[in-house]
Amino acid sequence: MKMLGIGNENWGPQYIERLQIFQKAINKKYPDIKLVTSSGTDPDGARFDLLNTALRKMNVDFIDEHYYRRPEWFLQNARRYDNYPRNGPKIFAGEWAAQSDKVVSVENKNNWLTAITEAAFMTGLERNAGVVHMSSYAPLFAHVDGWQWKPDLIWVDNLNAYGTPDYYVQKLFSLNKGTHVVPITLNNDVVAGQDSLYASAVVDKANNELVIKLVNASAKEQINVLSIEGVKKLAATGKLIVMQESDLTKMNSIERPQDVAPAETTIPVKGRKFEYKSAPYSFSILRIKLLK
Repeated sequence: MKMLGIGNENWGPQYIERLQIFQKAINKKYPDIKLVTSSGTDPDGARFDLLNTALRKMNVDFIDEHYYRRPEWFLQNARRYDNYPRNGPKIFAGEWAAQSDKVVSVENKNNWLTAITEAAFMTGLERNAGVVHMSSYAPLFAHVDGWQWKPDLIWVDNLNAYGTPDYYVQKLFSLNKGTHVVPITLNNDVVAGQDSLYASAVVDKANNELVIKLVNASAKEQINVLSIEGVKKLAATGKLIVMQESDLTKMNSIERPQDVAPAETTIPVKGRKFEYKSAPYSFSILRIKLLK
């Protein structure tokens, strides 16, 4: 066992008092086990502030943050971790999902709006991978005829299963990780909302590839010049994976499981400076081989 969670969405002074007892006993007996601690039910407010301050003073290993919020919250919080301390406790984004209506509403939908705003937010998680060490969408599964909570990542009936648009966003991030985060900027700033663009970039040293993730959360096509610095040469073509849908309410279903799903193609790369047109309401991933 490498990690142990102490509580889940616990809050208040009593949790801190009891956590200190657990922390002392576990650290003494099992000093290599990392402890994951609770920051309560919300990502802000009095409960969060109390716990976040106390947990940092205790120098815990991980703070588990939860956020079930409207889609606009995820756009507004793409910079959430940019100014978090680089040292001290790391973050486990342990439970989160965009709520198209409101928390615990039966009207919540897994639509393209929730998925694309989550993709924008996740560029901020990736950009701050030195702080946010783990992340998990929640909940994972639901049955179309017997569910308790909406939204959910994967829906099933007795014979079939389908992934929501949110599922494909999670899958694309997981399959296109890098080994090293590299900066991607617009006007000398991180790309986190300017012109409704959100981006992150990593280098995959294992495959010697540059991986760029770009979200266009606007209703218009955007043309941007990508200028790749610090490399000698790029391959003449790259892999391009795109999720795009002009109807933000569009969802997948048992009958139509891939109405909103990734499409893969290639893109010409003309030197270290080239134009990329991002479609309205799109999430793009570019993988470009780095040549020596």
